[in-house]
Order: sequence, then C-alpha cells, then structure tokens
Amino acid sequence: MNRIDFRMPALGADMESGTLTQWLKKPGERIRRGEALAVVETTKGLIDIESFDAGVVEELLALPGATVAVGAVLARIASESPGATAAPAADATARGRAEPPSAAAPAAGPISIAPTPGAAAAPAPASRPRVSPAARHRAGELGIDLATVKGSGPGGLVRLEDIEPLAKAAAGPAPRVDMRAAIGAAMARSKREIPHYYLAHPIDFGAARDWLARFNASVLVAERLLDAVLIVKAVALAAAQIEGFNGYFRDGKFERSTAVNVGTAIALRGGGLVAPALLDADHKDLKTLMREFSDLVTRVRTGHMRSGEVTSATITLTSLGAEAVDALYPIINPPQVAIIGAGAVAERPWVSDGQLAIRPLMTLTLAADHRVTDGRAGSRFLHRIADLLTQPEKL
Repeated sequence: MNRIDFRMPALGADMESGTLTQWLKKPGERIRRGEALAVVETTKGLIDIESFDAGVVEELLALPGATVAVGAVLARIASESPGATAAPAADATARGRAEPPSAAAPAAGPISIAPTPGAAAAPAPASRPRVSPAARHRAGELGIDLATVKGSGPGGLVRLEDIEPLAKAAAGPAPRVDMRAAIGAAMARSKREIPHYYLAHPIDFGAARDWLARFNASVLVAERLLDAVLIVKAVALAAAQIEGFNGYFRDGKFERSTAVNVGTAIALRGGGLVAPALLDADHKDLKTLMREFSDLVTRVRTGHMRSGEVTSATITLTSLGAEAVDALYPIINPPQVAIIGAGAVAERPWVSDGQLAIRPLMTLTLAADHRVTDGRAGSRFLHRIADLLTQPEKL
C-alpha cells in the first residue's frame, strides 16, 4: 500500500496560499478518485479539492482555519492504486515536527487510525501525554498546554483533531480574502507579461436566434437553451480546429491542449468574477452543455466550485451582453493564450448582398497572445466562430 501526499493545489496563476475551511473526510474513511476531500477558500471563493487517488484517509495535517501554502501537504492517503507514487519517508518540515522523536512523541510514520486488534496500548506517563508530532507542533504555535488536552487516539494519544476546537478559539475567524485586489493583481501581471493584441468582429446573430427560438418552443421549459451555450460550443469547436488559441504559454513556449475546456466567466452575487471551465466542451451536445452550465452557475453562486473546474480552463469566454454592452476587450487569464468576449445582441442596420436590413447583431472580440499567434490567425479564429454560429443546427 502506498502513502500519497495530498497537497494544496495552485488554483490560480498568482495563488500562493489558501485557507482550509473544512475537511470532508475523517481519518479511516475511504475516498474515491475524483471525490472531494477538503474545502479551501481562495480569492475565487470556496473550492472543493478533489483527490487524484482512491484509498483510505490516513492522516489530516492541517486544521480548518489554517492558511496553507501552495504545495504544502494537507493530508496523507493510504492508496492501493498500483500507479500511485508513494510518499517519501516522513519529513520533519512536512509533518510539522519541531523536535526529534522521544518517548513522548511517536517516531516517524503515520498516526494509527485504530489500535491493532488484540494489542493493548502502553499507558503514557501522567506528566508526559502521548502526542502526535503534528499535534505537538500546532499546540506549540497556539500556546496550548498539552497536559490539559484529552487525547482521542489509541492509548490516549493526542492527535491533530483534538487540538482543532482549541485552535479555532485561539485563531478566531479566518480572514476573508479580497477578491477585487486579487483580480487586479492577476490582470496587472497579465498586461505586463503578455503582449496582447485585440480584434473585433460583428456578426449577424439572426440564424442562431431563430434556431434557438424554434428549439426552445419544442422542448420543456427545463430543457431550453440559452444563447450563451451556443457561443460556448462554437468557441470550443473553433479552438479545436484553429491552432494557437487553445492551451498555455509556459516556460517560454506554447503548449497546445488536446482537451478544450472553456472557462465561462460568471459574476458573483457579492461582486467579483470567476471563470470555471466546462470540460471537453467541443465533444458535448448542446443539451449536455446547458445542464452543466446551469449546474456550474448554481454552485458558483452558492459558494462552491471543484478544483478541476478552476484549474483546467484552456480558453475563456466572457460576456457583458446582459449589461447591454456592445463590445468588451478582455484581458487574458495566464497561462492561457486567448479570451473571447461576446457583446449584447441588438437590432442594428446590416448590409447583406447589397441590401440594407435591420438585423440582430453581436460583436465578438478576441484578446490573444502575440507570442503565439498574430492578427491574421486571430481573424481566422473569429471568422470560424462566426461561421459556426450561422449554422446552429450543426453545433
């Protein structure tokens, strides 16, 4: 059986730490691959952090309310997966041990989840309670007298979980993150480091709107589609077909992504903006995308996202159509290389085949990374999105 380190993930380009707010499993409980183990608060809100490995939760190394650096070990999982990478031998820093092992502190190794059947734990001396290394370190930080703590572990072992109520009382409420400041810092960095270029392309949205009206009239209310879903699908298909807009710029080069995960900008009720991804959007039909989009909006606005949705976007779509804005020129979310903006659909004069008519028009905008593509490629990309939206029945 392998021991896996469950670490604080980077949930944004500028994220340095996150606040652990809740454990969703206890030591000894099983966890499935893809199941959430912890809830972390970042500038994006509350995010459920999933485990990449199945197994048994062996040890929790951080307490709710603690601010934890990206990459730090939050917990350890005993995994039975043959492809899992075993955690290295316990490390004094990672385990939070501030002193060498002694008779009062167990030697390096996992905290026992349950006593071995038939084996009696030796009683600890009254003056030196048995304490796990992580619990001893945390108690030292908080100035807690361990002699006053009753241990819940085998033989009265004081574990990290036993310090939790005292830690909460000592720490007080966790500080709230400033989303506006974080967004500002990330966008300032993007503008400094990424050579943006911008293009705008007005399109006739009439064919898409007419098809949408016919489709929605033929289905139940719960199955109706929004025009945003058509745009998501068109962006996803174009990104899969036109090279240079779907992926990341890292370590001085473009990394093309085979998956097309469209980040969808969602405004939060309390202010701020997040852009979690609709995964594999190019391969899903419109009904599926609509269900997933509705679920995503509901969860985001009630304060919960999944880490996979936050970290996996390969291109982003943002819209201010609801605000009646004609066009917007967004800033790229690094390390992505492109972002699409969609303005409001409005009735305007439009010339087609030499004839002037009033048509529902929408302006698509593109911000892209000049290190990867140029205006000519960007023009092909925008025109491909527009072409797809004129044939909505094929999306």
